[in-house]
Amino acid sequence: MYSLIVFLPLIGFLIAGAIALKGAMDTVPPAPEGHGHGHGHHDHGHGHGHAAAHGHDAHADDHGHGDHEEPAPGSRPAELITTSLMGVVAILSWIAFFTVGFSEREAFTVPVLTWIVSGELAANWAFRIDTLTVVMLVVVNSVSFLVHLYSMGYMSHDPARPRFFAYLSLFTFAMLTLVTSDNLLQMFFGWEGVGLASYLLIGFWYKKPSANAAAMKAFIVNRVGDFGFLLGIFGVFVFFNTISFDAIFANVETLEGATLTFLGSEWSAATIICLLLFMGAMGKSAQFLLHTWLPDAMEGPTPVSALIHAATMVTAGVFMVARLSPVFETSHDALTVVTLVGATTAFFAATVGLVQNDIKRVIAYSTCSQLGYMFVALGVGAYPIAIFHLFTHAFFKALLFLGAGSVIHAVSGEQDMRKMGGLRKKIPVTFWMMTIGTLALTGFPFTAGFYSKDAVIEAAFVGENAFAGYAFTLTVVAAALTSFYSWRLAFLTFFGKPRASAEVMKHAHESPPVMLIPLYVLSAGALLAGIIFAGGFIGEGAHGFWKESLYLGEGEHAILEAIHHVPLWVKLAPLVAMIGGFLVAVQFYIRDPDAPKRLAARHDALYQFLLNKWYFDELYDILFVRSAKWIGRTFWKVGDGRIIDGLGPDAIAARVQDVTARVVRLQTGYIYHYAFAMLIGVAALITWAMFHGGAN
Repeated sequence: MYSLIVFLPLIGFLIAGAIALKGAMDTVPPAPEGHGHGHGHHDHGHGHGHAAAHGHDAHADDHGHGDHEEPAPGSRPAELITTSLMGVVAILSWIAFFTVGFSEREAFTVPVLTWIVSGELAANWAFRIDTLTVVMLVVVNSVSFLVHLYSMGYMSHDPARPRFFAYLSLFTFAMLTLVTSDNLLQMFFGWEGVGLASYLLIGFWYKKPSANAAAMKAFIVNRVGDFGFLLGIFGVFVFFNTISFDAIFANVETLEGATLTFLGSEWSAATIICLLLFMGAMGKSAQFLLHTWLPDAMEGPTPVSALIHAATMVTAGVFMVARLSPVFETSHDALTVVTLVGATTAFFAATVGLVQNDIKRVIAYSTCSQLGYMFVALGVGAYPIAIFHLFTHAFFKALLFLGAGSVIHAVSGEQDMRKMGGLRKKIPVTFWMMTIGTLALTGFPFTAGFYSKDAVIEAAFVGENAFAGYAFTLTVVAAALTSFYSWRLAFLTFFGKPRASAEVMKHAHESPPVMLIPLYVLSAGALLAGIIFAGGFIGEGAHGFWKESLYLGEGEHAILEAIHHVPLWVKLAPLVAMIGGFLVAVQFYIRDPDAPKRLAARHDALYQFLLNKWYFDELYDILFVRSAKWIGRTFWKVGDGRIIDGLGPDAIAARVQDVTARVVRLQTGYIYHYAFAMLIGVAALITWAMFHGGAN
């Protein structure tokens, strides 16, 4: 069963990829870039269901094809095959979830093949199946299946559908490789695989410069984190002489008290290794300082945003830290850093989300903020709470992203919320689905977010490291900000007077059923995942549910017990913050819609600071991009041009060529020239002999 779960998406990728390649070979090369660009952007008169043919997000012309073109051959088989396989995988994942999580069965390994054996390094390909694995299988495959299904409607007018569905399935396979890994090398294989697939998906419309730039940015920023992750893996191998999880966990006490020399000083080995591993998590999960790629990843189609930001790639870092929780528990300092970074990320991203105008970017910064919450829980040692929030967040964040896609589809590709308004009567189903997602995200009582996000805040309150209090304060503040920007999105999009053109509003329409069914399923998860699973994940049944897959603390799972005994005001703080954010949003966007403009004008410096995302992109541009370009240009112009070429081809070689060119002129072919030269030679020889003989 587990081999089917992992490898069926790979089979889907290979089939869809073969169809895409055959279609590419069978079709005439596309017209030059820019051909007809924009000719369908505001042409709303050709009927409904144009899904991905328009707008910033779903513009078929962005990759050189007009929306009048026929889809690639085999588009329907490609999407049906990949989606059907993902449906099977999703069902099998839920079976595995209940079989492993809610039974007495201990963790076990499913061997697949012998992979790498080199000296003392042995890395077999095997599936590690425990509760943490099956939770991730459910999250990844459920969302991936729904995204595949949704994409059948959303991308219906994109001529490159086989390629798109191939990339989706490749992404899913890489993520499954990561979460089922039995050793660090296998995890790294999946880790890099999702990096590659996300690059392909974000840059799917590859003739669109902004999509290419966003894909490159995601790839490069992740390489920074991955470099740290790789060094961390090397460190683990040095100390444990293995990269197998079972062997590492069995000997984890060898790290305690061990030191290593790093940058000329003695450091705690556990702290250095854990911080290097966490550096990888920071890149993949878009934590503060390595977060800049995440909002730009919105350049990909909206289903990609849902897949990357809801359940899969960005949660890989959270999963990795949770999987290695016994190792992280050996370094209190590393966990303190995790708490600091997580809390800072939660607050930072929430502040930026307050003023963004692109509907997808608001949700992207919300994702960044929620990932911060997860790392706060990891940092204070509440690993089950972090994974519980990962689990619930997948449902309501995928719901919000796919709901945003439905809105974009309704208004012909517009993503600026300032050009929306009054849409709730035009797209009532999407409105109610997004309202459910908003309630869950803001932590409305008894929704999924209420159980998991409040548990994170309570865990921060009872946490014992130096930044636990800092984390508690910032997560409560972030809860208020989250409520405000979430309801701001809802009010700007669905309420008030329509701000779009009459033509756009005339043709605004509800999405087709193939796009709405995933919304119904995800809304059920957003409402019920918390109330159904809270007891098993973080309640009385947590020990029996998680078994040995996570570090649960000394004694009777200490921190899970402590969160049930926090003061009443701590339990009420997130609720009060949520209500406060909602009331401010009502005042600003329902009762007094001009108030935000007045406030922004009055505090223009602060507004620009937030609107420009704390100027991180500009700072990194100066520190890294421009400096790298300067170094490259210097090596090119000075090193290569003036020194190497100047002293080489342009100097010595050039002089040799000059001399030989002049010598060549002596070879005229005339006999009297040669006779004259010989005569001069003889005269010179006689003269030399005369003087030489006289000297003797």
